[in-house]
Amino acid sequence: MSTRLGLILLVAGLLACGQMQDPLASLLDRAYKALAEKQYPQAVELFAEAVEAAPERVSIRKDLAYTYLRMGETEAARDQFEQVMRIDPLDQQAALEYAFLCHETGKTDIARRVFDQIRRDENSPYRATAEAAFQNIDRPLAEGLARWLQALELQPDDYNAHREVAILAERRGELALAAEHYLKAWRLRPEWRSMLVAYGRIEQARGEPERAMAALLAASRGPEPRAAEAARKLLPDRYPYVYEFRQAIELDPDNIALREELVYLLEAMGRREEAARELAAIPQAQRPGAGAGTVRSADVRALAERSYQAGYLRDALKYYLMAHEEDPLDFRVMLQLGWTLNVMGRDEEAFRWFGLARKSPDASIAREAGRAYSNLRPSQARFRTTVWLFPVFSSRWRDVFAYGQVRTELKLGRLPLRTYFSTRLIGDSQGMVSSGAPKRLADNAAVLAAGVTTNSWQGFIFWFEAGEAVRYAWTSAGRRFSADLRGGAAFYRGFGRLLGSGHRGAHVETNDDFVFLSRFDNDALLYSQNRAGYTLAPLKKLGGLETQWSWNLNLSRDIKRAYWANTVETGPGVRFRWERMPRPWVFSFSVLRGAYLIREGNPWGRRYTDYRAGIWYAFTH
Repeated sequence: MSTRLGLILLVAGLLACGQMQDPLASLLDRAYKALAEKQYPQAVELFAEAVEAAPERVSIRKDLAYTYLRMGETEAARDQFEQVMRIDPLDQQAALEYAFLCHETGKTDIARRVFDQIRRDENSPYRATAEAAFQNIDRPLAEGLARWLQALELQPDDYNAHREVAILAERRGELALAAEHYLKAWRLRPEWRSMLVAYGRIEQARGEPERAMAALLAASRGPEPRAAEAARKLLPDRYPYVYEFRQAIELDPDNIALREELVYLLEAMGRREEAARELAAIPQAQRPGAGAGTVRSADVRALAERSYQAGYLRDALKYYLMAHEEDPLDFRVMLQLGWTLNVMGRDEEAFRWFGLARKSPDASIAREAGRAYSNLRPSQARFRTTVWLFPVFSSRWRDVFAYGQVRTELKLGRLPLRTYFSTRLIGDSQGMVSSGAPKRLADNAAVLAAGVTTNSWQGFIFWFEAGEAVRYAWTSAGRRFSADLRGGAAFYRGFGRLLGSGHRGAHVETNDDFVFLSRFDNDALLYSQNRAGYTLAPLKKLGGLETQWSWNLNLSRDIKRAYWANTVETGPGVRFRWERMPRPWVFSFSVLRGAYLIREGNPWGRRYTDYRAGIWYAFTH
């Protein structure tokens, strides 16, 4: 008991002394300071960072919401108050703010519902405000609804009246009435399929999944692209069942595309008698090219292509597979199977279909499939070997450095990892002693290593390797053999017209590397290379010269605080190649003005100018 009491007193003492501070205190202080200085974008960024660190703290979310309001970002503020209501349903002040913002942003039905909940709470201090707001919303809705219902008594087939009744009823929360009149409006104007989508949406909200599915399925297979897209977003993430197709056809019997798809589905399931009956229900002039209940490959392929162009990728995949079963030697179907799977993110399967399609006797199909196969091969091949070489001259060090690597990787099944064996080469032309370059730049060694690397994810790659460094025989510096452990992360992202794209335009690129090096006193180095500029179109008069002009901004830091590894540099640069050259070849030249960030141990002075020229070459097999 005494130990527990002592612990309580210790905690109380620490709190009293201010030693147990909010871990977000510094971040929030900066946010409030930015808010006081009316630096609203900066305040939003800081509050958002705090929300990410503590997502359940409603006070921070409220501050973020009010900052959004000061910027005029009404919808963003509304969404933050919605999250506050989720976290703390009893916070009626946040609920009131949310309701007002919903009303301002067109979500009148939600605003009315929230105001109604608050006004019914006899103990709420916001009851009067909520009552007034509710009446301001509900009274015009009720009056408008009464007028339009009266108009329908005089003209029952008035499309506009049914539409207005449905909209007003939905805003008042009268979902059954809204569903009834959305459906009636669509039946009066079947070509206006947005009413059918609205009917399906309301039936979903009412908890009527079969009615909703029938309406949305019919709308998704209709001729109006916007309505079809809206319906697809509301459909479940699966392929419809046969009975659902039949319910949709019962609702929309004139939907030929819907009937055709049911015929193909039944045919694919081997239910040919049912397929024949459904086919017979389609008017003769509108039937697909099928006979005696048998669907031809060309018909299925046409339906697959329509599905692909409309964005129904799952449907397109199903139909392309059906077409392939009907005609296993249709290489165009194989090619489209590859593209469909590629767009769906199933690259391993796409790679296989591209591999089959590149054997097509049609040169254009084979060529397109071959390019796609080559693009995917590095990420899908079980084994792959990558070779790169980068010699570079630096006037700063008055030396030529050469870096290179040969690496063979093994794909580990479906894991997002690869193991590899590599030989890394590092050297310079003069020797690190005569040039004055740090040994990490001019090590004059070959590193034999084994390691593991991740696949690229959003531009990030993580890796680690263990090996042995072997110094060249003619080098007398240090031991000839030494263990070498290294690892880190790399990030690359490029936007705009990059070199080799064949088009002119602006570009932005960043290369960022963080590397741990055990052999150099367990140092870790961060190097960020950034460039932005303009890529010129190929100059035909100069043999197809492709040129990219950029402004460079580079930053280098390390944890051991070596002077040479802590720099910032900037300046113009150019990268170029010729169209006829193999794509991996790139020449570069930059003029960089740099500054050392650490003076201790620096024999060169504060600033430097570096004329840097290099050649990059790489290929993967």
